[in-house]
Amino acid sequence: MTKSFEEFEVYKKGVVLAKEIFSLCNTENFKNEIGFSNQIKRAVVSITNNIAEGAEYNNNRQLIRYLRIAKGSCGEVKSMLILAVELELCERNAIQNAQDLTNEIATHLSNFIKYLTANLTKTK
Repeated sequence: MTKSFEEFEVYKKGVVLAKEIFSLCNTENFKNEIGFSNQIKRAVVSITNNIAEGAEYNNNRQLIRYLRIAKGSCGEVKSMLILAVELELCERNAIQNAQDLTNEIATHLSNFIKYLTANLTKTK
């Protein structure tokens, strides 16, 4: 692994998503739902933190492990965005960009995992 995690496109998208989520949580309806707001914030921060942590091991097996955890956190954010609309904390259009980003990040993480896994198999 030669790149720093800050250079990974998926990490950069994760930072953008975190900004979107934190901004969303500053709206009046979210401020009234402290537990919900805290949970979605923890989940979104977990995406970038796990990418960073996995990359710092300088070991592709470890990176794959942490990318899978990041992907799980991405799913949690996606679920909570759906719930936010269903619980009438916000309108669907208010979360559209965040939903698009979670889909992009999930796809990017899956592709990254596949790439690293294929390269692990080649080096055996």
